[in-house]
Amino acid sequence: MKLRLIPSTPLGQICVPPSKSMAHRLLICAALAEGISVVENVDFSQDIAATCDCLRALGADFCVRGNTVTVTGCGGHPRPSGLLPCRESGSTLRFMIPLCLFGEKATLTGSDRLMERPLSVYEDLFAARGISLLRERGKVTVEGRLSSGTVSLPGNVSSQFLTGLLFLLPLLEGESRIQCTTPLESASYLDLTLSALETFGVTVSWDGDRTFVVPGGQTYRPRTVTVEGDESNAAFFGALGALGYDVTLTGRNPETLQGDRVWEEYFSALAKGNCTLSVADCPDLAPILMTVACLCHGATLTHTHRLKIKESDRGAVMAEELAKFGAEITVEEDAIHIKKSSLHPPSAPLSGHNDHRVVMSMAVMGIRYGGILEGAEAVSKSFPAFFEHMKQLNVGMEEL
Repeated sequence: MKLRLIPSTPLGQICVPPSKSMAHRLLICAALAEGISVVENVDFSQDIAATCDCLRALGADFCVRGNTVTVTGCGGHPRPSGLLPCRESGSTLRFMIPLCLFGEKATLTGSDRLMERPLSVYEDLFAARGISLLRERGKVTVEGRLSSGTVSLPGNVSSQFLTGLLFLLPLLEGESRIQCTTPLESASYLDLTLSALETFGVTVSWDGDRTFVVPGGQTYRPRTVTVEGDESNAAFFGALGALGYDVTLTGRNPETLQGDRVWEEYFSALAKGNCTLSVADCPDLAPILMTVACLCHGATLTHTHRLKIKESDRGAVMAEELAKFGAEITVEEDAIHIKKSSLHPPSAPLSGHNDHRVVMSMAVMGIRYGGILEGAEAVSKSFPAFFEHMKQLNVGMEEL
């Protein structure tokens, strides 16, 4: 989809969409429970649809009415039947792989870009335990059985690997421990996982600050739950307020554990002057932080190394697209420097690079400077109603 972005003055109030991160976790817990659960306020993005399709393939059943999902769980006995279609969802792929390790062969499919993303944490762990993980174009096939015990993993990898194991280990006989050999990054995402597990009656505790203790033989209990607002997607509208527009947000949870809640603090710092901000615990904010930094006083983002393995090489492609507005950006191995520059309408059409967060960031730039945006349909991955929300705020655009 190609859009013409028209310089506008946003105005109004928006209710933020449901959290994709929490929806993944709550749906998985419900699917592992014994009995019927209800998950309310679910936004059916492509990523969430992928997780539901995979959970069906593992034996759960779903009834969807509007934004409410009634889940009949598999009673803690996930068994793969057919392919598990992960589409482009890295969370889905990494969450589902451990749930396939009950001795049977399972094949998970996905886009070429998804299958390029690292799985070395699982590959190394499984190889040491005689579990097969075969990567081919467009698919990953696993076969074997994971037993309880002690698992050692680096803490500076994606929290999705640890979360995948935390879903599985409570179902195994015997206690397990996950020991992180380095300090944790993206710890807030693990807080979301522990919160979801606790909600469904599963106990995981800390031993020190790097070790999870997981009692075995546990049972996921059915629950009725509501998905809270999404802080990472709220940030795109929060950016408008930070840029001086009269836009307010509703639907946020003031007690959320989401790491992306720092957008409010970070935008305030960007508005005051050139600053240095770490995205170690909020990498998904990097594209919109780069955008707001360009429109304010510049900034340096640190701990950016993981941006390379997102839906696109986010640091590089954001630098490429923002350069079309005159921005001067230097991308290093673990830092991005945004210089305060003289900006102008884009010198060429903008590309979304098949990355939902790049598309939404370009839409925010377009509010000031206009432009033609190609690949706008990528928002369906996480926030299908994004452009409808923008129109509600008096943001001008037309489909070409």
